[in-house]
Amino acid sequence: MENNAVKTGHPKGLYFLFFTEMWERFSYYGMRAIFILFMTKVLLMKDADASEIYGSYTGLVYLTPLLGGYLCDKFLGNRRSIVIGGLLMAIGQFFMFFSASVGANGGVSLMWMGLTAIIIGNGFFKPNISTMVGQLYPANDRRIDSAFTIFYMGINLGAFFSPLVCGSMDFKWGFLAAGIGMLIGLVAFILGQKKYLISEEGNAIGLPVKKLDVKSIAMIIGSIGIIFFMLNFKQMFKSDVDIISYFIYGAMVAMPILIFSDKSLTKIETQRITVIFLLAFFVIFFWGAFEQAGASLTLFADRQTERTIFGWEMPASYFQSVNPLAVISLAPIMTIVWGFLYARKLEPSSPKKMAIGLGLVALGYVVIAIAVKGLGLGEKVSMWWLIGLYVIHTIGELCLSPIGLSMVSKLAPLRLSSLMMGTWFLANAAANKFAGTLSALIPGGEDGTGGATSFLGFQITNLYEFFILFIIMSGAAAAILFVLSSWLEKRMHNDHVEAKTNK
Repeated sequence: MENNAVKTGHPKGLYFLFFTEMWERFSYYGMRAIFILFMTKVLLMKDADASEIYGSYTGLVYLTPLLGGYLCDKFLGNRRSIVIGGLLMAIGQFFMFFSASVGANGGVSLMWMGLTAIIIGNGFFKPNISTMVGQLYPANDRRIDSAFTIFYMGINLGAFFSPLVCGSMDFKWGFLAAGIGMLIGLVAFILGQKKYLISEEGNAIGLPVKKLDVKSIAMIIGSIGIIFFMLNFKQMFKSDVDIISYFIYGAMVAMPILIFSDKSLTKIETQRITVIFLLAFFVIFFWGAFEQAGASLTLFADRQTERTIFGWEMPASYFQSVNPLAVISLAPIMTIVWGFLYARKLEPSSPKKMAIGLGLVALGYVVIAIAVKGLGLGEKVSMWWLIGLYVIHTIGELCLSPIGLSMVSKLAPLRLSSLMMGTWFLANAAANKFAGTLSALIPGGEDGTGGATSFLGFQITNLYEFFILFIIMSGAAAAILFVLSSWLEKRMHNDHVEAKTNK
């Protein structure tokens, strides 16, 4: 009876990791919800400069897990990596608190220190806590899928509450709340790790592999120095060169060259890897449009969205809670829909699901473009237009996001699995950097007019034209991917296409 209870329920360690991850996401998303508003209102930056910094920050957040994952596997083990990462992120949030306290005079340097600590800390924390969820279970245990679903809810719960808490107060107190949230998760993890982080066989998981050597310590210190230098580059050298763009996009070009130069790849492996790279390319367009949530769409919510409810003005950052709430509400429905289609042999393949996701992002921008068409100087639109966009985008996210990681793990050759997963994170880094570049195109000024910008010859003089850019970009990407999907399915080879079932 006892043994059966263990097999049908989940180990306490899952809920322990759920709690830790929830607070880490509270910290990250709480800071992200107010970050661009802080730069434009407190540090008095131009929209374009703030958008570029936002893109560099979120882009680098996706790169550092490659370093953190490597050091964890070689030396630190999961537990120590999570403690180092959590501590660095908390320190980073406290630097953001000091930056907001100082303001425009001296606050920028403190912000660079804060961002560097958060970026490096995230690299240690993010890849390791997810890995530990799987380690709690025996190999091929059927409960692992539902365990990750529960864990994913923890992520979204933290992401839902944090903008409501951090966005409801002055910027400095918002950053302080994010730092305290991280400390709560960290202290709980340190106190409970011995008791809860054990496998069902009774073995401790996530222990250090071996002591750090001098080379690896130098690698950590060097990485901190490089990221701090890259964030500071423009200010230090009074330069317009965005070296973070060159770094991220350069890595995106170098990675396929590196992997395809491997002579041991078979024809089938080469075709499957080609599919991963092509889908990673399309994913950049999806997240580039989707991640406007923390950038241009937050500026739009602040300046041109009617947020007054019964005399109370809702903070602009509250809109950041719509997406995680919609994920929690809609994820079970999407699972039922895919199951229904699968049973009738109608479930779309991974490339087609991704094309649908891109199409839904375009549709979300159609909604907001209708709302702002002909919008006059200083006029505002109803908040329901923006909420509608976020709900449509969330359905798109549920079509595309869960499939990516699963597809990489299925298609990548085992000996290259870590490198291919790194490539997928690299695509996310490029997408977030691209999102910042696109956000910088928002027509300048508090009223969203004037200060015309252009992208590849497309002139943007108002918000309507700004949102049309996203419709064209993600709509065209969706159409091209849909046309290519049958060709991609062949190169995935039949056992990886969901729509094909055994008769």
